[in-house]
Amino acid sequence: MRQDIPYTRDLVLVGGGHAHALVLRSWGMDPLPGARLTVINPGPTAPYTGMLPGHVAGHYSRDELEIDLVRLCRHAGARLILDKAVDIDRVTKQIVLAKRGPVVYDVASIDVGITAEMELSGFADHAIGAKPLDKYAARWRDFLEKAAKGRIAPQVTVIGGGVAGCELAMAMAFALKEQGLAPEITVIEAGPEISGMGAAAQRRVLAAMEGLGVNVRTDARVLEVTEDHVFLAGGDPVPSALTVGAAGAFPHDWIARTDLPQNDGFIEIGRDLGVRGDSSLFAVGDCAVMPADPRPKAGVFAVRAAPILKHNLRAALGVGKRRQWHPQKSYLKLISLGGQKALAEKFGVTLSGSLLWWWKDRIDRAFMDRLADLPVMTQPKAPQAATGVAEMLAAKPLCGGCGAKVGGGVLEAALSGIAPVGGDVVTGAGDDAAVLRQPGGGFQVISTDHLRALVEDPAQMARIAAVHALGDIWAMGAAPQVALAQIVVPQMSAALQERTLREITQAAEEVMAGAGAQLVGGHTTMGAELTIGFTVTGTRAAMPLTVAGAKDGDVLILTRPIGSGVIMAADMAGQADGRDVAAALAIMVQPQNSEAQVLGGVANAMTDVTGFGLAGHVRAIAKASGLDAMLCCDDIPIYQGARGLSQSGVSSTLMPANRSNAETAGADDPLLYDPQTAGGLLAAVPAQEVEATLNALQAAGVRGHVIGSLSGGSGNVTLR
Repeated sequence: MRQDIPYTRDLVLVGGGHAHALVLRSWGMDPLPGARLTVINPGPTAPYTGMLPGHVAGHYSRDELEIDLVRLCRHAGARLILDKAVDIDRVTKQIVLAKRGPVVYDVASIDVGITAEMELSGFADHAIGAKPLDKYAARWRDFLEKAAKGRIAPQVTVIGGGVAGCELAMAMAFALKEQGLAPEITVIEAGPEISGMGAAAQRRVLAAMEGLGVNVRTDARVLEVTEDHVFLAGGDPVPSALTVGAAGAFPHDWIARTDLPQNDGFIEIGRDLGVRGDSSLFAVGDCAVMPADPRPKAGVFAVRAAPILKHNLRAALGVGKRRQWHPQKSYLKLISLGGQKALAEKFGVTLSGSLLWWWKDRIDRAFMDRLADLPVMTQPKAPQAATGVAEMLAAKPLCGGCGAKVGGGVLEAALSGIAPVGGDVVTGAGDDAAVLRQPGGGFQVISTDHLRALVEDPAQMARIAAVHALGDIWAMGAAPQVALAQIVVPQMSAALQERTLREITQAAEEVMAGAGAQLVGGHTTMGAELTIGFTVTGTRAAMPLTVAGAKDGDVLILTRPIGSGVIMAADMAGQADGRDVAAALAIMVQPQNSEAQVLGGVANAMTDVTGFGLAGHVRAIAKASGLDAMLCCDDIPIYQGARGLSQSGVSSTLMPANRSNAETAGADDPLLYDPQTAGGLLAAVPAQEVEATLNALQAAGVRGHVIGSLSGGSGNVTLR
């Protein structure tokens, strides 16, 4: 978004572990000017280790368990790339990703945790590691639901009798009992006793497991895992419908394949948390090991390391001197005992009971509250200025994407003075694209569109802008042809300019090429904020579709949900659920080639739903075609989370103008006036073609939604 100080250095955080989450919170309150921050994580949230057993037992919901990285990154002014790191090239200083191009860094930190995936016969196909936590938690929720419905036996085997394995076994036993089931839980430990705790704690944990019906088998070696059994050396096989690996901490395979200094696959770091022998890399949390001061794999260390990590990252970027971190020699172990009871152990002293659960719960919730209750930055006092300035500054910040468009009424007034078309121009302003006759026959359509950035990631924004611009070509039933880019990048160093433009160009080329178009050039400049646009052309042998061709009796088909404007407005304000934001963006970056090919052959009229909202674009078809439109509100698809946000009063800055211009009657739904970015195609299809069209869309791997119909009239839109 808008920035006042040029970017000169790229700081990249790989992974959304606890230390990085705390760094993001602190960075938002005290950012380093000139440093552009990027976070790379496979998903929009990261589970909190301390609350996982409570979640498994049913004491915490999924929302309470997960750290919202989208909100944290918005707070910190960071871009979030939802992808997985698979390699690091330290020569070119690039983080190699699984699904998109590499990300260049000047300084980077790694906090990706560990895995519990085990190299046992059949484990990869029939078992799940306790870490990564998000994968295990999702698998457990699915298993519990099936067991509760009687579709699967409540038989669970946990491989590993350490603290983590025992906690999860007790949590799963408790949750299954709460469903009225008689669980069969077995913990398999290779050693002579459960481990990771003192003798007194062992006795209490064993008693708690016995009370929950958990069976412990020690001195047992696993040979193979199958779909319904765990086979042991010299013992009877254990029936198991869910097998969980919790035997130790294993490094991620991709780290072992890098040239990073390692100790048994873990990244070696010094007391400054810096990677040994590399002044630009850091590592923290369970994925790292400090040979000078080895410590157990426990989240408490990552939490305590976060302030030192932030300080030393700033030092590596040019501000201050590095500090050393000295992890505590002893730490408090709080072990969940299935129900709302816990055990505490420190300095050889062991206590257990409900009071300890209350204490653990309070500590865990306080940690999560720190990452959820983000401080609101105070706005500077408005200066003395001309009449009207104070009112505009007091309004909500301008939205990105199509939410930043000029209102429809203002635009119509401005365009009314454009001279009538003539010569080779068949249609001009007023439709999705202008239509031109081609000298050799057929038609060409041309349109232009640009977007104020609604996300910090230039590559993701380029994809959204490209899909958005191509929507005008698809809406005319034309085949995309060529594109010119118009790019405004924030002020930054030459090195960062090159990195940014490379990411934008690569993303734009992929979208354009996938649509059959060619990116042939454009114009680039620097400005106050990232803005990306494209001028696009397309061709069609027959007269392109317009909004004026709809017929009496046509049915309206929409290809995408609405509500993206509300979600993005809430994201800007830090009020959106990160999973909802990520889900909406995942749809917005997808091209609509298949939808356009199917609808372009049957539609009488078509447009794409963008800045003027669904109601405004339906009105455009109805008015131009001389028909009335009836919209069935209950049939209109809505983006996940948009309804709740709208009902709480969240709206885009363009929504009031859209509402005043739409002229609808009947039921009132603010989401109908919500401006869409890279929105769906809206087609008027003959009634007799609807079923075949929906089937064709489904066969192409996409979906269409019947949302209303058209009938004789004069351009009115009615909602029901």
